[in-house]
Amino acid sequence: MRYAATTVAVRRSPAGRLGAAILAAAGLMTAGGATRAADDGFEPLFDGKSLAGWKPSENPSTWKVVDGAIVCHGPRSHLFYVGANPEAPPVFRNFHLRAEVMTRPGSNSGVFIHSRFQDDGWPQTGYEVQVNNTQRDPVRTGSIYNVVKNFTPPAQDDTWFLLEVVVQGKAVRVSVDGRVLFEFVEPEGVTGTRRLSEGLFALQGHDPDSEVHYRRFEVKRLD
Repeated sequence: MRYAATTVAVRRSPAGRLGAAILAAAGLMTAGGATRAADDGFEPLFDGKSLAGWKPSENPSTWKVVDGAIVCHGPRSHLFYVGANPEAPPVFRNFHLRAEVMTRPGSNSGVFIHSRFQDDGWPQTGYEVQVNNTQRDPVRTGSIYNVVKNFTPPAQDDTWFLLEVVVQGKAVRVSVDGRVLFEFVEPEGVTGTRRLSEGLFALQGHDPDSEVHYRRFEVKRLD
């Protein structure tokens, strides 16, 4: 994904004000599918069978459901979660998002937060959490694209891993397989659409050479 950079403040310590939210909100699941807490308050956004509740932008053929997972493989497209009524989609402000993800070698994708639906092009609203372990773009999984750059892949291709994003006020915490990568604190005074506000989730189909799988995509509101 490509767009203009934003000035940021980042705390990289695993300690921080979102730590309690993460521990309270989830019984973490390992990439191998270990058990999670039974009563954790998460709402599934993907039924494991269809794209019900999701709306693609350009090139809708990029998106399919295969073996219980959303698979993006094809020309550039973005898949927005719009719920049961696309005319009045649910919006998310403070939340704990988690999804199981698997990248194929050389693939690039991403999860947008606080986004807005648009018919084509790269989403211009919200932030993108990068999904990329080995593609030629050196910005790796877990980065907030053009804001927080992680150059070391926290997961491997062809293996399911757990991606978690917690947003609380001006803070965003990203974890992979239960390991906190960073906490980003958005400074006061950020303007424009590339900022924290509220909005939709979206998955990115980056290019025809990329294939990425998503399953158990779910969220817990923290409002």
